[in-house]
Amino acid sequence: MPHSVTPKTEDMDTPMATHSQPTNPPAGDEDVTMTDAAPELPVAGQQKPESGTQQSAMKLDDLFDVDDDEFPSSNAPATIEQVDYASMSASDPALLRVFYQRLFPWRIFFQWLNHSPQPSKDFEHRELAFTLSNDAMLRYMSYRTADLLRKDVLRLVPTRIEIGPVYTTNPRERKMNLSGFRPQSKELCFDIDLTDYDDIRTCCDKANICHKCWRFMTMAIKVITAVLRDDFGFKHIMWVYSGRRGVHAWISDKAARVLDDRKRGVIAGYLQVVVGGAQGGKRVNLRRPLHPHIVRSINILKSHFQDDILEDQDPWRESDRAEKLLQSLPDLNLRDALRRKWDASPGRPSALKWQDIDAVARTVASKNKRFDTRALLEAKQDIVLEYTYPRLDINVSKKLNHLLKSPFVIHPGTGRVCVPINMRHIETFDPLGVPTIQNLIREIDEYKGPAVKNDRPIHDWEKTSLKPYIDYFRTHVTIMIKDEPDYKIKREKISQEGGSLW
Repeated sequence: MPHSVTPKTEDMDTPMATHSQPTNPPAGDEDVTMTDAAPELPVAGQQKPESGTQQSAMKLDDLFDVDDDEFPSSNAPATIEQVDYASMSASDPALLRVFYQRLFPWRIFFQWLNHSPQPSKDFEHRELAFTLSNDAMLRYMSYRTADLLRKDVLRLVPTRIEIGPVYTTNPRERKMNLSGFRPQSKELCFDIDLTDYDDIRTCCDKANICHKCWRFMTMAIKVITAVLRDDFGFKHIMWVYSGRRGVHAWISDKAARVLDDRKRGVIAGYLQVVVGGAQGGKRVNLRRPLHPHIVRSINILKSHFQDDILEDQDPWRESDRAEKLLQSLPDLNLRDALRRKWDASPGRPSALKWQDIDAVARTVASKNKRFDTRALLEAKQDIVLEYTYPRLDINVSKKLNHLLKSPFVIHPGTGRVCVPINMRHIETFDPLGVPTIQNLIREIDEYKGPAVKNDRPIHDWEKTSLKPYIDYFRTHVTIMIKDEPDYKIKREKISQEGGSLW
């Protein structure tokens, strides 16, 4: 599935990838199989970086201050107008290096994966994987601090960063104890891609998207969020735009992170309603009475069905698509009567055809007392779900060791940043308006505002349209950390001693 890969067990013993031995590249959003790689790969003309397990020279008070400041931008060039970044490819190393150096929210990213402002095994034992510009894949990268990670990323300039699980030992040292090396925890994740809707969306197909078909993502986010909050009690749910045609969900609650594969599979199965392929016939077959979460989902989706499906997608205007609708209805006489009516009115809009079903059904039922009105109601419910309910790649959710693309990386095809989606503005989120790497760098160069705010330097990301996304990310991470069991215990202890955890 796009943006993700489930590593095979034997990958731990595969030969190391080198700059002269690239693996097959990912094509846009295609899956990639990542192979083990040496973390010490040098880049010409640059010094070898510190090991990921070395102590950082920065003090914790400097690394995690109250304002959660990013690394200072003073290390970057004062201006970037000398290079024509607008004409560069989004995966150009020179462009990516500027982005990683000046715009990527390293400290907040660290705290999100570390679940604490202070270094812990949740980050040190976390696997990160990099795709380099020559298509080599580096697996089992790990770092103790945000500073060490940032230095290595600036050295390697990966075109893609993947996030894996927290392991029992440091991934860099796994070969010292392969028998005891296993994944311990990871965020519960979900992956939804618009290509899985190609059999029902009429506006676009394949990698193309527009505002009309993005509504499928809006529906999916609403339904899955309701299930995760109401049925499983999860609180810390972050949805991230994949950069082109999909979304990823990251659930960071401690209870979600420690789920084993079996429990992850149960949750994924609980959420799976639309099954089979586009040519596999009926794709929704639910037992009655409907489960309460299905009833809730229908209530969430019914207004979307009317506006986004019947009106905007108009899926049954053409006769061949209308025939698919007819085959979903249970009564032969009803199907025949509707077919005659629609054949007499070519191009009849889907909204009217949907109304025709009930109108013609009343006529058919008046002539046949055996007409099953309940079967028709259930068939219509299934149709609503088939055209609106989330279509998940459940393999992303089922495996603890599944890698998934990191937030805030750059999509190589569109140049857009993989930004978190503010749930308060889910209805107005515009995937086509998400900042691109080229525009962000231009915004830094064109910034004319103050250089200092509240006695501290303005960070480069604050000068750009990336600011609201990083602000939202920081708020999400702050709330998440404060709910961590270990944080609560430490906060109470330090508070009693008159100190501060931050």
